Amino acid sequence: MYRLHAFILAALGCAAASSAAQPPAAAPAQASGNNAAGQFGPRESVSFLDISPSGRYAVYIAPARGTASAAVVADLVEGGDARPVLRSSGQPERLSWCRFVSDTRLVCSVRGTSNIEGQLIGFNRLFAVNADGSNIRELGQRESAYDAWLRQTSGAILDWLPADGNAVLMAREYIPESRVTGTRTGRRVEGMGVDRVDINTLRSTQVEPADRRASHYLTDGRGQVRLMVAPQSREGELSPWTNFYYRLPGSREWRDFGRYNSITREGIRPLAIEAECNCAYALKTLNGRLALYRIRLDESLAAELVYANERVDVDDIVRIGRSGKVAGVTFAEDRREVIWFDPQYAELARTVTRALPGQPAIYFAGASSDGSKLVVLTQSDSNPGRYYLYDRTRRAMEEIMPVRAQLDGVTLSNVRPISYPAPDGVQVPAYLTLPPGRQDARGLPGIVLPHGGPSARDEWGFDWMAQFFANQGYAVLQPNYRGSEGYGDAWMAQNGFRGWQTSIGDVTAGGRWLVAQGVDPNRLAVVGWSYGGYAALQSGVAEPGLFKAIVAIAPVTDLALLWEEARNFANYELVRQFVGQGPHVRAGSPLQNVERIAAPVLLFHGVRDTNVGVVHSQRMDAALRAAGKRSELVAFADLEHDLADSAARTQMLERMGSFLGRSLPATPR
Repeated sequence: MYRLHAFILAALGCAAASSAAQPPAAAPAQASGNNAAGQFGPRESVSFLDISPSGRYAVYIAPARGTASAAVVADLVEGGDARPVLRSSGQPERLSWCRFVSDTRLVCSVRGTSNIEGQLIGFNRLFAVNADGSNIRELGQRESAYDAWLRQTSGAILDWLPADGNAVLMAREYIPESRVTGTRTGRRVEGMGVDRVDINTLRSTQVEPADRRASHYLTDGRGQVRLMVAPQSREGELSPWTNFYYRLPGSREWRDFGRYNSITREGIRPLAIEAECNCAYALKTLNGRLALYRIRLDESLAAELVYANERVDVDDIVRIGRSGKVAGVTFAEDRREVIWFDPQYAELARTVTRALPGQPAIYFAGASSDGSKLVVLTQSDSNPGRYYLYDRTRRAMEEIMPVRAQLDGVTLSNVRPISYPAPDGVQVPAYLTLPPGRQDARGLPGIVLPHGGPSARDEWGFDWMAQFFANQGYAVLQPNYRGSEGYGDAWMAQNGFRGWQTSIGDVTAGGRWLVAQGVDPNRLAVVGWSYGGYAALQSGVAEPGLFKAIVAIAPVTDLALLWEEARNFANYELVRQFVGQGPHVRAGSPLQNVERIAAPVLLFHGVRDTNVGVVHSQRMDAALRAAGKRSELVAFADLEHDLADSAARTQMLERMGSFLGRSLPATPR
């Protein structure tokens, strides 16, 4: 791992040194004519945009050629050419985000996978870099050839210390050295600690000694560590339970705060600490749905309900400004909503929304240190996103850039929240996307597009794959089948693997609903990614005649293989509990039931996928072919689970369009 670290640092340093003279290689140019794959396939033009404390500069992540990305700094006042300051090849390192600490110094996150003795291992590193691309320094503990075990992370930024401007509060992973017996020079500190790190000199001051129990900490936004996160484990195996410990103001003693089960959602899960109220904001189940509570961080731990929704889970808080002040709570019914605690931001959100065409959803994505300038991200079903700079003093808003420049001028579809009946009469929430200008689905080909997870959900908004299919003339249904998150404990039930019959039954019911709306039953397909790919394949097992074509991207194909892949990792027992054991493992595995699949299958998978190993698709393709079924597998040698390569995604859309065109022939008139 020491060699990996040296490679990453050298690669980033060389890229930064040379990139100042030339911009990053552009993503594939916008396609012309009817080449929709070339318009919808490319990665986002900009992501993770932040502004400097003065509000003058912006930094964002832009795609470069292939899997590469660049961190780009732009002057929002003087304008001129934006300059790349850091570049990653994507093989193995990928830029995730960059944020300003001062106007001249940034912190950037780099992640990726590395092949260690035949095993793909994920890693994350934090780097400080000047706004001109110079002086790149890693923020984690210095690595050693004698490290006792593999270092996967530098740690995490806990507090950006806006009042300082030259330091951050950082959780750091400390790994001891394993040297020759008898030496007195090796490191012995082990665990997760907290340091105050000067981002210019990298001098650090210990704030919290390393604790072997800890995986993370929460601060109060003023540099005080108030809560410790301590996952439970036994003999190196993680449990679903996590313990939380808190401190009284001015105390160093850790006290029991509570615990949370990531599978059953029992207990309480803290999200943030606020110094003003000496309290923690936390999620806890109320009447079967997650609700937001405010808990006093004194001896009483008195809890006060802040907000609950009768239909859906509260899923997060909204934080504003460089200090991360808690300003609201958010949840998604048919659309995502925010309940603002701060009346000024509530009015500002209403004003900005009304001022923009189509009244899109808005998010405050960044702020200057004095709060006078805000980054506003707008999005809707037919708006992939646009970044604006809002000047609160002048009450003026100027566009910074679109999220997907290649789709400017392309007519996009509206997305309609609907519900349809499952076999047992339960109404399944979903989203329907029709081709631009169409009001109904009569005579159209149809696609059911189940989401990944399964503990996730689709929301109203822009979805590049659903929009691509709608652009090509399909009616697209995205079901939030039972097993999806966001709708409460009863809806998640056993999850989409243990309770696959219910989840897959909801997916196939979506196909029948499309047919009832007039979709041509001979031109009905199912397409999915990750768990959605599993759902697509298992739908072909459960109802062989319903879907006439199956596309599965990075799918789970064998439930036993899923937890066997985790055997050498700390989350092995977690995966076993989530998937479960018993007859459902074989019955719910497409790989074990290929003889029931009648429709042709198209598979895509990244060879460097650490979420779902490529072996799932390789074995599925081989088994289908051996059984005399039609199957194609497209494997991308250097890509991970998200296939983050514009050319690869464009190729994938082209292959899907061709495959569906062959498999779902037009109905003769």
